[in-house]
Amino acid sequence: MSDAAAWDARYGTGSWLFGQEPNRYLESLSPRLRPGMTALCLGDGEGRNGVWLAGRGLSVTAVDWSATGLARAADLARRRGVPLATAVADLARWNWPVARYDLIAWIFVHLPPADRAAVAAGACQALAPGGLLVLEGFAAAQQGRRCGGPRDPALLWSRATAEAAFAGLELLECLEGGVLLDEGPRHQGVAEVVRGIWRRPAGERVAAG
Repeated sequence: MSDAAAWDARYGTGSWLFGQEPNRYLESLSPRLRPGMTALCLGDGEGRNGVWLAGRGLSVTAVDWSATGLARAADLARRRGVPLATAVADLARWNWPVARYDLIAWIFVHLPPADRAAVAAGACQALAPGGLLVLEGFAAAQQGRRCGGPRDPALLWSRATAEAAFAGLELLECLEGGVLLDEGPRHQGVAEVVRGIWRRPAGERVAAG
């Protein structure tokens, strides 16, 4: 598994590894978004998703373990004239808040099973009643393709893995299959992904884990 220093080196090359436009699946949630909503972008790197959400009037926090990536995210936000809060942290060891966010974006964040479980628990805790969690990640069938994704199969998603990770939330949709990615030089071509949306029921009380 890559570490923060490795991602600092990647983001330090000057090119936008995944482009500056938002993930298309996240973008499809546009009709559900309202100004003033609070959003958390996990592993947001150079900030393409967080900055886009901020441009739609959401109050956004982007968390990533690469300080270099988040520095680029902050610069992108400044250039687009939108506010963006950033936090350099290891998500598996982050101090997750309780019931704070109306939207959590988990876009192409791939973790070892134990860390994935810890982050999923934290994300579920941090989701406010009525809030949405949106996921897109590479599926097991992505192995061997050159359009992105980790080489370690343990880091890849399946529909079953996703449904188990967010079992405490209401499932709105979860799909597994091929899509055409066009997200900067690192995500180009037909890819196998898992996509899903979950919701915490309105009025449900959230307890700290």
